[in-house]
Amino acid sequence: MDGGIAVLDYGIGNLGSAHKAFVHLGADARLVTDPDDAAGAAGVVLPGVGAFGRCAQALRSTGLHRAVDDALARGVPFLGICVGLQLLYEGSEESPSVPGLGVLPGTVRSLPAGVKRPQMQWNQLVIRPGADSGLLAGIGPEPWVYFVHSYAPELSDDAVATCDYGGAVVAVAERGPVWGAQFHPEKSGSVGLGILANFVAVCGDPPRRA
Repeated sequence: MDGGIAVLDYGIGNLGSAHKAFVHLGADARLVTDPDDAAGAAGVVLPGVGAFGRCAQALRSTGLHRAVDDALARGVPFLGICVGLQLLYEGSEESPSVPGLGVLPGTVRSLPAGVKRPQMQWNQLVIRPGADSGLLAGIGPEPWVYFVHSYAPELSDDAVATCDYGGAVVAVAERGPVWGAQFHPEKSGSVGLGILANFVAVCGDPPRRA
């Protein structure tokens, strides 16, 4: 793959919706099912829906975890969406026997007791004091985005934004070129498209903002 954005398709859920959102922005984005096809990509996207364990196992069985490793080794922009973000951590309470990718330290935890699970609603992002988020650049204060999840990463220094759902829940994590959103940008209207446009821009492909 000579440039462009590789959207990893490991056969879990409707991964095409994220791909279509990038195409809508005018980005050179392609669904990739073979790790070799992601070689040379200017950016890599790991979407994910459903159970952590099933997604982690599918990522490894398809060999696409090698595309993740390659992107991280090359230092190209990387974006995890929903369970794709969760997979970047060491593991999850949802599937204790299945390891995550271990890119970010910490464990994915169940949403706080006393709240409805999953969180399936629009909610506001709260940028943490002192955080400088590339993913949320120019989006504005406390934007509304759409969540569908029962688990989220535990709060750590990598978390740059949270939402309030029975307490502070990690919504955006960033470490260098690795970005992750617990919500679904592709389902979050114009705000979500702006967030994806920020990722396209760091990949070196100026987006056409909707």
